[in-house]
Amino acid sequence: MTAPSLSRRLGLGDAVFIGLGSMIGAGVFAAFAPAAAAAGSGLLIGLALAAVVAFGNATSSAQLAAAHPTSGGTYAYGRAELGPWWGFVAGWGFVIGKTASCAAMALTFAAYAAPEGWERVVAAVAVVALATVNWFGVTRTAALTRVIVVVVLLCLTVAVAAAGTAPRADVLGADALWTGGWYGILQSAGLLFFAFAGYARIATMGEEVRDPERTIPRAIVLAFAGAVVVYAVVGISVLTALGPDATAASTEPVADAVAGSAWPWAEPIVRVGAAAASLGALLALIAGIGRTTFAMAREGDLPHALAAVHPRWRVPHRAEAVVATIVVGVVLLVDLRGAIGFSSFGVLLYYFVANVAASRQRGAVRRYPRMLQAIGAAGCGILCLTLPWQSVVAGVAVVGAGVLYRLVRRRVTRAA
Repeated sequence: MTAPSLSRRLGLGDAVFIGLGSMIGAGVFAAFAPAAAAAGSGLLIGLALAAVVAFGNATSSAQLAAAHPTSGGTYAYGRAELGPWWGFVAGWGFVIGKTASCAAMALTFAAYAAPEGWERVVAAVAVVALATVNWFGVTRTAALTRVIVVVVLLCLTVAVAAAGTAPRADVLGADALWTGGWYGILQSAGLLFFAFAGYARIATMGEEVRDPERTIPRAIVLAFAGAVVVYAVVGISVLTALGPDATAASTEPVADAVAGSAWPWAEPIVRVGAAAASLGALLALIAGIGRTTFAMAREGDLPHALAAVHPRWRVPHRAEAVVATIVVGVVLLVDLRGAIGFSSFGVLLYYFVANVAASRQRGAVRRYPRMLQAIGAAGCGILCLTLPWQSVVAGVAVVGAGVLYRLVRRRVTRAA
């Protein structure tokens, strides 16, 4: 029996926008506050460190995706290059961590868009609506993502221009940059790292990209470069407008930077951008988690019923429906707006496996120096250990639960 497969309908522009939609999401409106609390102005050094580690990861993902153009991202690459257990740990960390991110993104959207008291309901409706868009084909997902990314970039342009009119704080002096010390800077890098993880969505959709050996590596690098520029410009603008202490204390640092400027009328535009960014990230996340769940089910690491492909729309509809249902349940029952650290743990583990897998590749499939993979792997390990201890403990517990699940499932399967 032939394994179910997806259709290749995405071009280079589609893939780049899906990556940008994932990276320039709600994180650009929220991540600077916890990073500033950890490192003050040193978050700018943390952002640079996160970008270096992320670049190593991006090149590893690009190299692996070109050699293995299938759904599942590092789950599939880990299985192919290192073995089933490596792949499972990467896939499990991605699915669980990013499911938490979905709930956080939905709640972030609702915080900007919903009437008071209706946040959870509006967040759940947003999840259902975007899962429905994904259901009707990946080209719909790509088209909506393009619109959202353009809206977000326009709103951020207004925000940066407005923040430039505010009184400027001294945030680039040596004393200001080192107030948090090395540990604080590394912790800020770990918290900001998740912002650059969106290129994984390009790789997880590798079975739906045309000419994947050429398109995926180019799309990953282009999307990553664009996101680095956006985060650097916005980060400097927010810090210089608010100062590190006010940035750390803010729940809406970009909006607060605009509110304190000479253009306070631009604050509603920023809020529109934050809502749109949350939707864009949520749309891409649901698609990416659905593809990884589909790939894990196809290999027997999750229930095989989730490996179904819709006969008309050629999407993993059961996997996406289950993901959306779980996210709605979490949104209605749990407050996960503080899930950045937990999500970062899962993503860092995911990319650690990607770097190790890429370092094992030989011959013509190699595209980048192994030094980049060594930097990526070491960076993932260091940043993981410097995350808040609660995030590390929760991440280890979730990975342990996943390992136990796979052991039990393998034993039951063998007994049958």
